[in-house]
Amino acid sequence: MLILLAFIIVFHITSAALLFISTIDNAWWVGDNFSTDVWRMCERNTSVCMAITDRFREYQSIQAVQATMILSTIFCCVSFLVFILQLFRLKQGERFVLTSIIQLLSCLCVMIAASIYTDRHEELHKSIEYSIEVSEGQYGYSFVLAWIAFAFTLISGVMYLVLRKRK
Repeated sequence: MLILLAFIIVFHITSAALLFISTIDNAWWVGDNFSTDVWRMCERNTSVCMAITDRFREYQSIQAVQATMILSTIFCCVSFLVFILQLFRLKQGERFVLTSIIQLLSCLCVMIAASIYTDRHEELHKSIEYSIEVSEGQYGYSFVLAWIAFAFTLISGVMYLVLRKRK
């Protein structure tokens, strides 16, 4: 039982780490001489970064991605804290339903964020407000990590739903 508990905790912490990295790191859309995310665009050869602000045409889409990624990270962390509390407070044989619900909300938020970015990426990167041409790029590892975090949070949410407290 202790090994299963350790695995679940490590899996949950890994999910949270993936969410933090994908939310913070500047690699959602990358090219030869630039990298951009939901917060800023940086030129690699000059190390100049420009914040994505309301001057951009698709700023509302970027704000939606920002908000849902932050919510996803918060839900994942809250879910972990609730799991630890339920670990000591639940009676034997009960399920971790509240932890599961919060973790599945985290899963939903990261799915919404990555889906919006996937759908709107062409319009996001054709904005004339960028100082360099960013439409010729590809998805970066932060974007991929967001989708991996979606899978991890979904799996852990289902695990918590199935998991019963044992001695």
